[in-house]
Amino acid sequence: PGTRMPRWLPRAVVMALALYACFQLGTWAFHQLIGLLVNLLIAFFLALAIEPAVARMAARGMRRGLATFLVFLAVVTGAVGFVVLLGSMLAGQIIDMIADFPRYLDDVIDSINSTFHTELSRLAVQDSLLHSDWLQKYVQNSASGVLDVSATVLGGLFKLLTITLFAFYFAADGPRLRRALCSVLPPAKQAEVLRAWEIAVAKTGGYLYSRGLMALVSGVAHYVLFAVLDVAYAPALAVWVGLVSQFIPTIGTYLAGALPMLIAFTSHPWYALYVLGFVVVYQQFENYVLQPKLTARTVDIHPAVAFGSVIAGTALLGAVGALIAIPAVATLQAFLGAYVKRYEVAEEPTAGRAARPAWRRAWRARRPEGR
Repeated sequence: PGTRMPRWLPRAVVMALALYACFQLGTWAFHQLIGLLVNLLIAFFLALAIEPAVARMAARGMRRGLATFLVFLAVVTGAVGFVVLLGSMLAGQIIDMIADFPRYLDDVIDSINSTFHTELSRLAVQDSLLHSDWLQKYVQNSASGVLDVSATVLGGLFKLLTITLFAFYFAADGPRLRRALCSVLPPAKQAEVLRAWEIAVAKTGGYLYSRGLMALVSGVAHYVLFAVLDVAYAPALAVWVGLVSQFIPTIGTYLAGALPMLIAFTSHPWYALYVLGFVVVYQQFENYVLQPKLTARTVDIHPAVAFGSVIAGTALLGAVGALIAIPAVATLQAFLGAYVKRYEVAEEPTAGRAARPAWRRAWRARRPEGR
């Protein structure tokens, strides 16, 4: 009997192998569905963002599905209009630059010849460029990458359609979704879930509201500059700067300023420096004056926390994490603030007593006089 195998051992081995197989299967399924999960997360935050507008329209007697459709129609119309306007602006600017390229090249060649006493000609430069090996390799790589670009564009459109569809269902069936979620929880947990949902709606909507208001102020300010400098397509550039600088965290300001600088450079090189100086000055005004006042009641988090959350979100989910990091952290902070008990801080001791350690003050108080 002492040498027989325990009866529980085969069952334990089978259980361990089954758990390991379930873990491997779950890991494989998670990696396969990570794209869908990210799309669902984006759709959820988009539904939270439009929830205040949908709820306000539904409170006035409109059907929730129709209210959600009208809000989505307004958002899609604005986005498509912006993309079409920006695309026409870029297309026109690129055509003008291509048409003026020979003149730019002649000016550069004349400057080089007068400075270095050379005898270059535009025809010789063009012929050397057309017969260069790197240009031929670039054309071949570009031709082979056309299918990859087409697949990427189609994949992006499908992802956008998926996000829009899920966001529409999340917003239109928001009350039903909350009831279904709370129906499997005890009453005490239901109140906490509803409270977290309300906080998430308030913080996400407040974040978009504050960003939209700052985008409006930024767009108007930059439009005034572009109009004074007589830069082409000033309204479209102002909209570009306002939206990109506010809704792309951390590097949005620099991405937004690069396009106006390039277009201003085609008019006059000094205009690009003027645009750069204005972008830097306005960014300081926005960081220290405008943003604290607008976000004080909506997304009141410390700038260092916001910056760290953007970095963490980017590391976890890339650009998607950078976009949803700030409202997610603001929601978590507000939710925890309702349950974390805070205490009053005792007054600090005077400077003279604080400079001495507590043990030294106690020792001096106990020692005899004269010692």
